[in-house]
Amino acid sequence: MQLSKFTDLGIRVLLLLSGTTDKTLTIADVADRLSVSKNHLTKIVHFMSKQKWVSTIRGKNGGIQLANSPESYKVGYLIRVLEESLHTNHGIVNCHTPRCVLTPACRLPFLLNAAMNQFYSHLDQYSLQDILSYPIEHIIPLKIN
Repeated sequence: MQLSKFTDLGIRVLLLLSGTTDKTLTIADVADRLSVSKNHLTKIVHFMSKQKWVSTIRGKNGGIQLANSPESYKVGYLIRVLEESLHTNHGIVNCHTPRCVLTPACRLPFLLNAAMNQFYSHLDQYSLQDILSYPIEHIIPLKIN
């Protein structure tokens, strides 16, 4: 399985915010630190704000931060929601467009979906806190303006 760019960046943002829990970061800070497009990042942060994963603060000293503690975010759940936001509920394989003639006899979608559920269940054993071995500032120093 390959994660979408949306999911990949979403997880990176959450990890970055997990490693900087005492600070609020702007979209520009995050985009700069992750070397990604500010416009694409804005869409991801907006989605995560709607999920109540991040808090957004407007104004001069505004920015984004995790809405909850890093240990409360289960990795499998995060990836499932981020990936499902981009796709319809067809699962891994789409047997409907174009319509597959094998659909009545084929068990492949069932097997693939069962495997995906095991994948997510395995990842749900870990939180954002479990992923980081030390604070992000040791890797990517914050720029002080």
